[in-house]
Amino acid sequence: MIQLKQMMEQLAVRASRLGLTQAAWAERAGIRQETLSRISKRASCDLASLQALAQVVGAAVVLVDAPLPETTDDGRFPRHFDREFEARLIDFCVESDFHPLRWRAMGPAFFMAGLAVLLAGVRTLERRRYLDLGENLHAGISQVEVFDLWLQGSPLRPSRFIPMLVSDLKSAA
Repeated sequence: MIQLKQMMEQLAVRASRLGLTQAAWAERAGIRQETLSRISKRASCDLASLQALAQVVGAAVVLVDAPLPETTDDGRFPRHFDREFEARLIDFCVESDFHPLRWRAMGPAFFMAGLAVLLAGVRTLERRRYLDLGENLHAGISQVEVFDLWLQGSPLRPSRFIPMLVSDLKSAA
């Protein structure tokens, strides 16, 4: 799940691109600059303030109702893993999307976190971003013992997946 701090950082980048100072951004959102400063440092805030700040920079705070994939009994892995799902995962990975909510929509958090850590090992990809994404999806996944559990239980076979992904990445470039 995306944290408030990350959301505020993304909104601040948009405000900056629009040439807005913190004072101007807060004023247009109808809140005090001190409130904006406090929100940027907190782990929570009221929804109305967040929506107002997002609206000023042309963004929106929304709830996405995405069907959750069916999982194994422990909730860690997809219940069904076939070539069609594998191909969808490869297409998704080629897009280089780093939004945790989109990753969660593709499969169980533990499974997707392991996939992100796996991608961190591909030389041509952004190692730090994938490791951070993996940790966002499942805290501890980048630890050797936890990733080893992923490797043991995952229906995804790295020796098959990575070459197909690398081939598709080259084609997309």
